[in-house]
Amino acid sequence: MLTVGRVAKRTGLSPKAVRLYEANGLIDPPERTASGYRTYTDKVLPELHFIRRAQALGLSLKEIRRILDLQRHGQQPCDLVIDLLDDHLAQVDQRIADLQALKKTLQDARHAADQAAGRGEPGVICPIIESASLAPEGT
Repeated sequence: MLTVGRVAKRTGLSPKAVRLYEANGLIDPPERTASGYRTYTDKVLPELHFIRRAQALGLSLKEIRRILDLQRHGQQPCDLVIDLLDDHLAQVDQRIADLQALKKTLQDARHAADQAAGRGEPGVICPIIESASLAPEGT
């Protein structure tokens, strides 16, 4: 039997994370000693390693629970994992596009600031921001 501290040490997680995963239904509740300490079996270690790897891929605890629930009910969760990874890739692509648009807006504002300064143009508050073109909503 393993204490939460030993489980945490063996998996590279904190005891708080182990308890969080238990509270969110990612791992089964452990047995408790008479004094209330959690005691785990070695069976929990592969599950915790899986959860840690899934989080490293950017999956949420809710998504990880869906994967684990399928597996626990005897279904192969790989199709779900592929769908989740595709969704995350699309989100990353959108964030990259948003950041590229922001970079362009910042570069344009910086260029306009150089030009305005060269012409000695005053602004109500700051001509750099006043002359910046706004990016479309949502970017």
